[in-house]
Amino acid sequence: MFAEFGSIILLSLFFSREATSTTTKLVLLGGFVLLAAGFAFVVLRLERSMRIAAVLLRLQDTTAQIRVRGAFMLLVAFVALASLLGLETILGAFVAGVILRFVDGDRMMTHPQFRQKLEAVGFGVFIPVFFVTSGIRFDLAALISSPATILRAPVFLVALLLVRGVPALLYRPLVGSRRSVVAGLLQATSLSFIVAASQIGLELGLITKATGAALIAAGLLSVLIFPLLALTILRRAETVSTAVPKQV
Repeated sequence: MFAEFGSIILLSLFFSREATSTTTKLVLLGGFVLLAAGFAFVVLRLERSMRIAAVLLRLQDTTAQIRVRGAFMLLVAFVALASLLGLETILGAFVAGVILRFVDGDRMMTHPQFRQKLEAVGFGVFIPVFFVTSGIRFDLAALISSPATILRAPVFLVALLLVRGVPALLYRPLVGSRRSVVAGLLQATSLSFIVAASQIGLELGLITKATGAALIAAGLLSVLIFPLLALTILRRAETVSTAVPKQV
């Protein structure tokens, strides 16, 4: 989570559309964070109100779906705020999720299905739409335009493994060599952030269509290859562990 959050922060900091200097970007980012913290504080105070809590409890499982609508209102508000400040909209969406997680602990278990509803909407509607539109925008012609361009995809794939996977070796003293390798492969799997970052780079003219297509191709390969390798390693480990007692 911290790695993804840091990546989004850096993406917004260095590739803001409106800001012209690093100082301006830092000021905009700081103002955005302060506004988010203030909003979270206000929402947290309101949620502790017995009257508002009673209204939320009464309407949460009716056709009003007040909590789900509130979550989407929060999402739209912070996406709009990020766009207004010249920051990337993915930062606004991410911060909205963080705030929702912070203010909605549900320690009393009054709405256990709320997050399941959000996951149903997210994984059932928005994520498929995101990947469909990403597939439509994928420039295959740019990727296969030259052998050098095609070779960028495996190079980026190896870079993903080195940058995101190798740090998992730090888990080795805790979980062992095999499981740290599995963790590294799963950590190196990435597509949604790559697609978003590539699109931003293309819009700002920082990368070419060929490079963007190669990055997305590397992300696709990571999703297809790395989890399969991780599951294969885990299954072999389970096979070995179950075979050892029989030999004894």
